[in-house]
Amino acid sequence: MNKRKTLPYDETVQCVQCGYCLPACPTYLTMKRETHSPRGRINLVQMAAEGHLSLDELEEPLDLCLGCRACETACPSGVQYGKILEDARGVLAEYKGNRTSTPLRWIEDKMFQNIFPSPKKLQLLTDVIWLYQASGVQAMVHKGKLNHVLSDNLRAFEAVLPKVSSPLKRRKRPRLFKPPIANTLQWKVAFFTGCIMDAIFEKINRLSMELLALAGCEVHVIGEQTCCGALHAHAGRLDDAKILAKRNIEAFERLDVDFIVNNAGGCGGMLVEYDHLFHDDPQWEERAKAFVAKTRDISQVLAQCELPLTKPVNEIITYQRSCHMTNVQKVTTEPLDLIKRIPGVTFREMANPDMCCGSAGIYNVLNYKESMEILDVKMETVKETTATTIVTTNPGCLLQMKLGVQREGLSERVRVVHLAELLAESAELL
Repeated sequence: MNKRKTLPYDETVQCVQCGYCLPACPTYLTMKRETHSPRGRINLVQMAAEGHLSLDELEEPLDLCLGCRACETACPSGVQYGKILEDARGVLAEYKGNRTSTPLRWIEDKMFQNIFPSPKKLQLLTDVIWLYQASGVQAMVHKGKLNHVLSDNLRAFEAVLPKVSSPLKRRKRPRLFKPPIANTLQWKVAFFTGCIMDAIFEKINRLSMELLALAGCEVHVIGEQTCCGALHAHAGRLDDAKILAKRNIEAFERLDVDFIVNNAGGCGGMLVEYDHLFHDDPQWEERAKAFVAKTRDISQVLAQCELPLTKPVNEIITYQRSCHMTNVQKVTTEPLDLIKRIPGVTFREMANPDMCCGSAGIYNVLNYKESMEILDVKMETVKETTATTIVTTNPGCLLQMKLGVQREGLSERVRVVHLAELLAESAELL
């Protein structure tokens, strides 16, 4: 039986309530409430741990936190806000799980425990989405004939979903990508495909592997891998996250590679902290540390290689930074370096570039109104750049920024692409 989770009191007392985190917090900037700032949430967790607040009173402020962890980079005291948040959410998840089950809780359980960890079930779900798009049903929805099928928030994101790869193309993708010339081998790498990334954004995964091969890497796709567990950890389902982490560590241990490469900022942020999940289990902690030591974002690998970026991309480009790539992985310069290598590019940094776009996993689905308020602030800074292309490095950011472009009426002149898509365009892989 699992030990009952307790609130992370010791970590909260490290916060000196200085307020340096406030300008870095998107929810504080948009909601203007102390309880929705990092130091406010820390204080609430501390008060709940001391018995001065109920867990019910803690629920809303924590649920409305994006978990972007920008506050950690601003904090002069090194407060472990990410640990406080996830541990506190773990206590809340356990508390909510002991209460009467609801339909939403049932759906959440099914998605987290049965769909995300299962590549086969995700493939089947993606087959349904492909059929929905290819059969003409999606066109009927867009014409308003089936508007009642989806809620407002789901309808908004459905409208910006990419065209998914066909079932045949997805299932016939190679397990090995080799450099075009045998003697150009730089590294042997394993590619982390992810769950949603490989289902909805399979095209980006494929292009990522082709880019790595073009850069001189031998790229292996390990079939036994599974979801990274980020969505589980952010929802307080730490036990489920540990199970998935163990499966991935075991899967990637079987192949001797130089790097384990991912192309999603959120996944990468989870992968580089696998060792933190096992601080109370020395054996798994050591195995996790070995895994973490090999983990790289694709931009870190490609930035060290000679890519044939020959086709000019005559666009004004701005870059939407992934929060977990920036604040957790600490990968900041490599994507910019790669963008600026492309001939024809005019790069313009947006104001306050580190501010979250409001995606945050499934935050934008669960907290649609609050997410859109943050997105609207972000889009004001995008418009100031007059960019014609927005580059992202995370699937959630990609959809969120596409929605932002649509909301601002910019769809005719502004596109949103993943970094891998932009590089592939210049390398003539498209």
